[in-house]
Amino acid sequence: MSICVFVQIRCKPGTTYKVAEEIALREIHSELYSTSGNFDLLMKLYIPTGEDVGKYINDQLLQIEGIERSLTTMTYKVF
Repeated sequence: MSICVFVQIRCKPGTTYKVAEEIALREIHSELYSTSGNFDLLMKLYIPTGEDVGKYINDQLLQIEGIERSLTTMTYKVF
């Protein structure tokens, strides 16, 4: 079973569209939104079964040029 996570992404000024395009090209997201506030993008993705969440995000997402900071929120089955 995959793990659903939400990642908020802060981009360097002037790079938000470029970062969003690179995320789209990598096809790692389920949903991707532009947001207001402290972060520029909100991405929903599913981490494949057996993958380490931190390593997957680092290797697949945080290598994209223009990303300044991220905040990952993991989800858990409650019911």
